[in-house]
Amino acid sequence: MSTLPATLANLPLPIIAAPLFIISNPKLVIAQCQAGVIGSVPALNARPASQLADWLAEITETLAAWDRAHPDKPAAPFAINQIVHKSNDRLEHDMSMCVQFKVPVIITSLGAREDINAAAHSYGGVVLHDIINNKFARKAIEKGADGLVAVAAGAGGHAGVKSPFALVQELRQWFDGPVALSGAIATGGAVLAAQAMGADFGYIGSAFIATEEARASEAYKQAIVEGNSDDIIYSNLFTGVHGNYLAASIRAAGMDPDKLPVSDPSAMNFGGDKSKAWKDIWGSGQGIGAVTSVTTAAVLIERLAQEYADAKRRLLGAEHAAATSGA
Repeated sequence: MSTLPATLANLPLPIIAAPLFIISNPKLVIAQCQAGVIGSVPALNARPASQLADWLAEITETLAAWDRAHPDKPAAPFAINQIVHKSNDRLEHDMSMCVQFKVPVIITSLGAREDINAAAHSYGGVVLHDIINNKFARKAIEKGADGLVAVAAGAGGHAGVKSPFALVQELRQWFDGPVALSGAIATGGAVLAAQAMGADFGYIGSAFIATEEARASEAYKQAIVEGNSDDIIYSNLFTGVHGNYLAASIRAAGMDPDKLPVSDPSAMNFGGDKSKAWKDIWGSGQGIGAVTSVTTAAVLIERLAQEYADAKRRLLGAEHAAATSGA
């Protein structure tokens, strides 16, 4: 693990809640942060664009009030996800709002820009950039990102195809900054495993879809609860970028999930009218087999914390047994 900037250090749990397109909202982010994990929301979830300022005010003011009332248990910082792609015509506006409210963490996706990183750094913000391979990781750091979100095989939404073992190993050969690992992480044990591989944080998304605070339909939440890795389809049809989706939602849209056409990557669209055609296609990672009920975010995080502690105890117990047997 690396030396972390102050913003990312000393979290109660080494977890970043992934920004969920359409689903994440201030209520979910606040609950995540109050329970001790970094909560996040895509800027594009605020519609119209003017709503983003209201959301940022709500999150910052509520978390500040929490900290005053709970000095012994302050909230974790929060993050805003920015889609750095030419189809996002809101990027400059949304980033200016982040600067105004001094958002602690910016998560950038689908493109790295020096000016976006500089804007975050102007007030002390930390930038983490989504990557799916070593090549993109190097470009992100060269352009000023502080850390990386390694999106490995099995992650929900836009995901890579590399094994987390290979991806983290290659990153740690040259990068000693913050790394969060994404890819089918839905238990506290998996978070500890991510750290064992060299990551600093587990990056968890799909499990938070099945929470009461999430802005997802009840049918979507139940599909997460009832599904497992066999129900996940990898396709680039819906945005032009490959991602993982629930087969049930693809069937409900009248398509055969096993016979999806391939999209033209040049037609990528995020937030425009074209994206609305797929608003009922449900993203999901392969780790949903660990999700067995719809709960509050606080209850989910409590479960993750207990599993993380249990996994640590098992590991320490195994180390003790090995040391004893060799004495």
